[in-house]
Amino acid sequence: MSSPIDPHVDLYGYLGMTRNPDGSITRKPEFFPTVPPSYKPDPNPFPVLTKDIPINLEKKTWARLYLPETEFNSAPTKKLPLIIYYHGGGFIQGSAASLVFQNFCFKIANKIPALIMSMDYRLAPEHRLPAAYDDGMEALHRIKTTKDEWLNDYADLSKCFLMGSSAGGNIVYHVGLRAVMCVDDLAPLKIQGLIFHHPFFGGTQWTLSELRLSNDKVLPPLVADVLWDLSLPVGIDRDHEYCNPMMGIKSEVLMKVKDQGWRLLVTGCDGDPLVDRQIEFVRMLKEKGLDAIDEFSEGGFHGCESVDDSKAEILYSVVKNFVLSM
Repeated sequence: MSSPIDPHVDLYGYLGMTRNPDGSITRKPEFFPTVPPSYKPDPNPFPVLTKDIPINLEKKTWARLYLPETEFNSAPTKKLPLIIYYHGGGFIQGSAASLVFQNFCFKIANKIPALIMSMDYRLAPEHRLPAAYDDGMEALHRIKTTKDEWLNDYADLSKCFLMGSSAGGNIVYHVGLRAVMCVDDLAPLKIQGLIFHHPFFGGTQWTLSELRLSNDKVLPPLVADVLWDLSLPVGIDRDHEYCNPMMGIKSEVLMKVKDQGWRLLVTGCDGDPLVDRQIEFVRMLKEKGLDAIDEFSEGGFHGCESVDDSKAEILYSVVKNFVLSM
């Protein structure tokens, strides 16, 4: 999401927030406008029903469900794949109620079709990493005890996929590494694959693509570095494994991913400053023997599918083929 503010002039304003004297931040709600679950675009090309369910009342975490209306209006004969979606926003902005993510989930649910569970997690810097990973993992455990009728009646829990955009893609990686170590505890939920949509990774040294796109209008490296400063544990640099997946590679855990037969899909574009990190990430996965697929397009920018309909249609087709092939 591009901002009209020059990050070299007002970095926090570019991110839709102000920084307070005590180091805390105040978010500007208009930067990521939110909508209730009842919201429908007008005209409405997406016959999808939505509702919110709680995850952890104490932490104020919850999820928004998306169910294709055609499935709801007919007797369920074949259950739908379940996609657990983690939104983007650099770990510091956005929610499952953000309009941009609501529209994205509308389209994914309708195109596949699938039941989408869009997870709302705690944000940094109030809750620095690994809080988002903890919340993402808690959502998986919540599913096995849920009494929600949509999840029970319409979701095929044996065909579950974790999907995330930008920071959400980073969450998918770290939640996936945790989940593969406790697959029996998650039953009847069974993960089949991980989908990384423009995953947000970093490091202390800029890559060639970050240098080439240092003045990018959406996610310049200067901005990405600040996002990491706000979201990583205090005193940790950007070569920590939370940020840089090339550091602290857990080969034994990745071997369990391979043994489980999980498939991995990584999407990106060469107009994204993070593309070199994403390509390096895919290369590492393949070198570890994982069934990893990459789809990188020309042009574009970080998260371009939120505003570029032609690229969005390509992404939906790729995700649909990936999910339905399992």
